[in-house]
Amino acid sequence: MTNTQTNLLVGTLDVLILKALALQPLHGLGVSRRIEQVTGGTFVVKPGSLFPALHRMEEAGWLAAEWGASENNRKAKFYTLTAAGRRQLHAEVSEWQRIAAAMTLALQAT
Repeated sequence: MTNTQTNLLVGTLDVLILKALALQPLHGLGVSRRIEQVTGGTFVVKPGSLFPALHRMEEAGWLAAEWGASENNRKAKFYTLTAAGRRQLHAEVSEWQRIAAAMTLALQAT
């Protein structure tokens, strides 16, 4: 881990995955790359964390998946947000915004 990378806080992985998939379907490596991109390299999600989370979220009904060809023409499983996944994303974003605002207040307190 570099100085600019941070360990994921409990509960952050789900919202990051949902947000990464909000724009378009992606395969697992694409999800990982998107998270690293949108967080400026702060969060790097390793396969050992990512794939169990994707499977869990698929079982919860937040994601749908189908097999397709990746950009290098390899077989890959592409994930898409379901309606339930969009609702979950909205709920989690609201919660994280509330937490971030509370932390900002706490850190500014003297």
